[in-house]
Amino acid sequence: MSAVLLFVCLAMTTVAVWRLPAVRYGDTLRRTLWGCAAGFAVALWARFPPVQHAIDGLGVTDLSGLVKDFAAMGASLALLNYAVTSYGVTEVAAPRYIEVCRQVARVCRRAMVAVVPIMLFLFFVVVDRSRPSEDFTADHAGEVGASLFATLYYLVLGSAGATCGYQWGHVSRRAESAVLRVSLTLGACACWLFAAYSAIRVSFMWGAMAVPAAPGTAHTVKGLSDLLNMLGAVLFIIGASLPTTGVAAQRWRARRTLWRLHPLRRDLARQFPGLSIQPPAARLREAVRLSPPLEVRVDRVVQEIGDACEQLRHHAVPGLWNVVEEATAQHPDAEAAAEAYWMAAALQSAWAGRRSGQPAPPLPTKPFADSTAEGQWMMRVQDVYARRDPAVVEQLLEQAGQPSAAQH
Repeated sequence: MSAVLLFVCLAMTTVAVWRLPAVRYGDTLRRTLWGCAAGFAVALWARFPPVQHAIDGLGVTDLSGLVKDFAAMGASLALLNYAVTSYGVTEVAAPRYIEVCRQVARVCRRAMVAVVPIMLFLFFVVVDRSRPSEDFTADHAGEVGASLFATLYYLVLGSAGATCGYQWGHVSRRAESAVLRVSLTLGACACWLFAAYSAIRVSFMWGAMAVPAAPGTAHTVKGLSDLLNMLGAVLFIIGASLPTTGVAAQRWRARRTLWRLHPLRRDLARQFPGLSIQPPAARLREAVRLSPPLEVRVDRVVQEIGDACEQLRHHAVPGLWNVVEEATAQHPDAEAAAEAYWMAAALQSAWAGRRSGQPAPPLPTKPFADSTAEGQWMMRVQDVYARRDPAVVEQLLEQAGQPSAAQH
């Protein structure tokens, strides 16, 4: 079970770290989802034996249990707020499943003002913590103070789980896409499992007051509830991650574009530094740069390369394109090769300080839908540019003719 728990802890932490940038933005929806993942991650780590022992070693008996419960309660409130924020916040006559979620979230938020102090009082004053407990529910089953403490905790966790499961079960049937439908269904199943987990745990504690629980029964309840908890966490992780797979793929493509275009952009920026809003740094430094956003950086790089090509027209004779096009006709990617060798030849003339008296015609236009498509094309050009033969570039310049005027 420790290996499974460690896996779930790492997975939930990954989700929380992935959504950490949401804290910087003013989007309440994204922040609450991050808060939910972060809260559950803390609660899960507080159960992992090495972390649990480290927390309990601070001098407060069963402190890890208190940390776990408060972190899970915070995650539950964030989950409720996320559900309320996601659907029908501004609707006057909202559907019943949305209105129920609103009311439960409102009651839970107000109740926390009293619940937290009462739980702290019960934990530090009423609950018998003379001996450390391996499992709070099993070790304190049948005790009034511990049962009251657990009831308050599981009431919050179970109410949030049942409410969100109820709402997402309705919403999933009306989802716009298959990915969102699956995501909401998994989220609903996870929430219902959390609700079942809460019901089993609190029922066992109160039931033990009437009929003392046998060791075998306590072990069975602990195993079943842990299974529901772990399974619910896994389903929540998968459900919360599915909608971001498209975003992750898009970011990966953007980073790949920036990485591959870096050599071409660097050479052009070295000749035309005034075209770069943010001069290119080393390739690795560019790969880990966080600002500006990836989409903005891709747009800028594509624009810089396009602007540099316009400047290169003044360093190439008008006949250069025809010579390059003929020389690269047999290349596997002839169009990209022609553009790459034209840029290499014109750039070599610019490095030599030569300027054409008559600018070369613009490069052939292409029907790009957006900067992403243009970036894909430029990567093809970059692939040829990176493997260019300097001797071929010199030969092309000799055939087409060097720009006659040199800059001084």
